[in-house]
Amino acid sequence: MSARRPCPSDLSDARWKLIEPVLAAWRFERRARALDIGRPPEHGLREIMNAILYVDRAGVQWRYLPHDFPPWETIYGYFAKWQKDGVFAQLNGLLRDLVRQQQGRNAEPSAGVIDAQSVKSAASVPAGSQGTDAGKKIVGRKRSIITDTLGLLFAVLVTAAGVQDSTAGTQLLDQVAADHPRLRKVWVDGGHRKYLVEHAAALGIDMETVERTPGTRAFTPFPKRWTVERTYGWLMLHRRLVRDCDTLPARSEALIHLAMTDLMARRLTGENTISWRTPTSPDQTRITG
Repeated sequence: MSARRPCPSDLSDARWKLIEPVLAAWRFERRARALDIGRPPEHGLREIMNAILYVDRAGVQWRYLPHDFPPWETIYGYFAKWQKDGVFAQLNGLLRDLVRQQQGRNAEPSAGVIDAQSVKSAASVPAGSQGTDAGKKIVGRKRSIITDTLGLLFAVLVTAAGVQDSTAGTQLLDQVAADHPRLRKVWVDGGHRKYLVEHAAALGIDMETVERTPGTRAFTPFPKRWTVERTYGWLMLHRRLVRDCDTLPARSEALIHLAMTDLMARRLTGENTISWRTPTSPDQTRITG
């Protein structure tokens, strides 16, 4: 079989070196637990990850994967297992720590930003897991995230769009406070309720609400909070995330973790991220910050 022509989303040797140990350890543990080892895996982990990255970046359905990748059933099977075993969240956490250290920061954060984004959902999304964001007039799902002050992802929660920001924020705070005890400051927008501020205080976190300046209509970056808005811009470089297409919210969360893993791996290796945002250079633009 002839070698597959590389795709722009494929992992370079440098980026593969960053994530290979996590995937190799996962496969070793799975095979060690098996009663019958059987024949060796037919497909390499790098090619499987390349196919998953292709779906995330190009926005295609799993069944529409090009035929020179391994069978889509195999690719989706690995994706589902990695999501269930927390591999994507583990990769995101590992690379986030490396990026923070590269920037001269402590690997453990002391401050974060919470925000929510409502997106339309595809026909494949069950009606029971959708909702309506009355403020933004969007029927679909809501992505609530908490990032550090560099815009790097700590946690994500995908819910129906009708879920209140403060309700999702409470779950995010509980998760991040348990995993990152050094966190002591969080910024949110004016859409979050008072009880979330009180819940944060009970966890030992000072939550500050950043309000919009009265009379402001056009988009205006807010101090401290603009980094999380930039994070959503980074995520939109992955076409699979422009609309929520996944049946299970947990699979949507995995694709968000994967997108951030892809972006951080490129930052660590100094590689460019392909984007349509630079009209004078349609091939590449650098994700910085």
